[in-house]
Amino acid sequence: MRRNAGSSAAAGIARKRKKNHTKLRLIIFGILVLALLFTAVFAEHICPYDPNGQDLANALQAPSLAHPFGTDRYGRDMFSRVIAGSQTSIFSALALVAIISVGGTVIGVSCGYFGGIPDTVVMRISDICLAFPGLVFAMAIAAVLNGGVRNAVLALAMVSWPKYSRIARSQTLAVRQAEYISAARLAGDSPFQVIFRHILPNILGPVLVTAMLDIGTMMMEIAGLSFLGLGAQPPTAEWGSMMSGGRSMLQTYPWVVLTPGLAIFVSVALFNLLGDTVRDSMDSGNA
Repeated sequence: MRRNAGSSAAAGIARKRKKNHTKLRLIIFGILVLALLFTAVFAEHICPYDPNGQDLANALQAPSLAHPFGTDRYGRDMFSRVIAGSQTSIFSALALVAIISVGGTVIGVSCGYFGGIPDTVVMRISDICLAFPGLVFAMAIAAVLNGGVRNAVLALAMVSWPKYSRIARSQTLAVRQAEYISAARLAGDSPFQVIFRHILPNILGPVLVTAMLDIGTMMMEIAGLSFLGLGAQPPTAEWGSMMSGGRSMLQTYPWVVLTPGLAIFVSVALFNLLGDTVRDSMDSGNA
C-alpha cells in the first residue's frame, strides 16, 4: 500500500511538473508569436527604409550596419522588405487558416448532424480533393485564376477545407447521440441551437489544434505558390516571391535568397512550436 501511495504521489508530481513546463512553453512561444504579429502589424513604421524604394547605386550591397540584410538587384533594403513581407506572408496565412477552419467546420458539423444526401455528396467532393496532392491541385487552380495573393489564398482554400470538414463531421457523429444532446432536443432546442450550444463547444478542441498547426503549413504553401509565380506579384514584398526573384543569385549574392528564407523558417517554426504546445496543454488539461 505504501509503495502504491508513493508511486501515485510521484506520478502526481511528474504530471504537475509537466503541466508547469507546458505552461512555461506556452507563455514563451506565445510572446514570440505576438512579437512576430506586432512586427507584421506595424511593419510600415518599423521599416528603416522604403521597402519599394529603388537605389541602383547601392544594388546588391552585402550586409552591413546600414543594410543589415544587404540590398537586392534594385538597391532596395532587404531588411525593410523582409519586415514588409511579413504582412503579406503572415496575414495571408492567418486569413487562409481562418477561412478553411471556419468553413470546413460549418460544413462538417452540418453534414454530421443532418446527414442524408448532402452529407454523401459533400464527402465525395472532399474525397476528390484529398485524392490529389494539395499543393499540385492548388497550383492548377491558381494558374487558372492568373495568380495574385488573393487568388493563391482562394486556390489553397478550395483544396484545404476537407480536412476540417472531416474532423468536424467525425466529432459531430461521436457526440450526436450523447444523452445531453437528446435532453436538449427534448427541451425543445432547435437543430441550430443544439449545434451552437452543445456540439460546437465540445468539438472545437481538435479543430483549434489543427488550425494552430496548419498556420505554418499554409505559410509555406503560400510562399511556394509565390515562388512559382502563382502568388504575390512583384513589386509586392512577399517572402516566397522575394526568394524567387533572387534564386539566380544564390551563389553570388546569397543574402538576397537566404534572408526571406530565414524569415519563413523562423515564422513557421514559431507557429509550429506554439501549435504543439497548445496541443500538449489541451491534452494535459483533459488528462
